[in-house]
Amino acid sequence: MTDRNAPTGAKVGPLLRRAAAMEAAMWRSLYVWARRKPLPLAPGDEPFGYLGVVKPILGIFIALSIVEIPIFDLIVTNVVPWGPARWIVLVLGIWGLLWMAGLYASMQIHPHLVGDTGLRVRLSSGIDIWIPWTDVEALRKRHRSLPSSKSVQVEQEGDRRVLYISVGSQTSIDVLLRRPTTFHLPKGRSEPMDELRLYADDPDGLLRSARGTPATGTVSR
Repeated sequence: MTDRNAPTGAKVGPLLRRAAAMEAAMWRSLYVWARRKPLPLAPGDEPFGYLGVVKPILGIFIALSIVEIPIFDLIVTNVVPWGPARWIVLVLGIWGLLWMAGLYASMQIHPHLVGDTGLRVRLSSGIDIWIPWTDVEALRKRHRSLPSSKSVQVEQEGDRRVLYISVGSQTSIDVLLRRPTTFHLPKGRSEPMDELRLYADDPDGLLRSARGTPATGTVSR
């Protein structure tokens, strides 16, 4: 007899582990951000944020969460004839507010980094990709709007495979690779990629910082 529950369990386990890791990362990020300490940068590293395109949206969600907490508390207190319901709704509301603040903090304290030896592409605490300059053929500034809101996307363009690390369904920097390269992503190792496209608030500044690297001769705008 075939165990029909085995495939489901095999899928649920990794999902729960990723959810738990994301939850823990959000709380760590909120703690680090609240301490207001400078970003730990190695000598020669320069940070480039990517929060600008989604900051208004996150701000709206955080503001709505702050407004909703007392409103729902008032409604539940006067409508639901069960004492613990008020505390359950209150805890969930505060948790949601802190989670949104943690997401903001995670994106704030994990910027892209341009260093002497390579480019570090990050997105919140879930994506951290290191690309040595010796693996980079060219850096190009090009703004794109994507039809999907997924932060990690893969697209086949002819015989080239492209990895998108987008923010707010946008990218602004193309990283052309010298050879097909695999990357570690939240769901596991990727297929070999020929190009990586990412979003940075200041693509011009990122390109300027990349000068002086082995990829300098191929940097274009």
